[in-house]
Amino acid sequence: MSKRKICDRCERPQTVCLCSALVTLEADIQLTIWQDPDESKHRLSTAPLLQKSIKGSRLLVGDQFEPQAFLGEHWRTDTLLLFPLENKPALEPAQLVNPDGSVGFSNLLVLDGTWRKVKRLLLLNPWLTELQHIQLNPAQQSRYAPVRKSPREDGVSTLEACVAALNMLHPTRDFSAVTGVLDRMVELQIQQRQQAQQ
Repeated sequence: MSKRKICDRCERPQTVCLCSALVTLEADIQLTIWQDPDESKHRLSTAPLLQKSIKGSRLLVGDQFEPQAFLGEHWRTDTLLLFPLENKPALEPAQLVNPDGSVGFSNLLVLDGTWRKVKRLLLLNPWLTELQHIQLNPAQQSRYAPVRKSPREDGVSTLEACVAALNMLHPTRDFSAVTGVLDRMVELQIQQRQQAQQ
């Protein structure tokens, strides 16, 4: 039996290629996506699509990392974590941007996985709680919901969360075009399910 052909660019099977909806934008901050190892095996993970959508971003897979190794010597002050930490209040939008309009941090760190998996990463890497952080308050249901539901009503995909964070960090720019690839993936998955039911 022959293997399915994989697209070189989006790395999805060619029958569900997402290249037509994939856009690449440049941010004024280094984006690092830290993916739980189990999450990396999920075929509908949005982290690889996010990494391809933001120029120069990094996708790391693992249980534990030393902060200096991938965030630099000044990781405590240079890095902003996208996660609602419970040990201190989140930064407000006005605290994210310098008076001249530039981004106030060098690194944006995004944790990718289910809520349970991400909390496990936090337990294994307690240094994460030392970072300044932001949290989101989504106004509408996740675009991802038709194919993968979150246990939280305010849960969104990593790609959606990162787009919202980048929009907060770049008040004069809009990264919303990146979500087009998620919409296309959801559309194709729904089509496949409908075909399987016929």
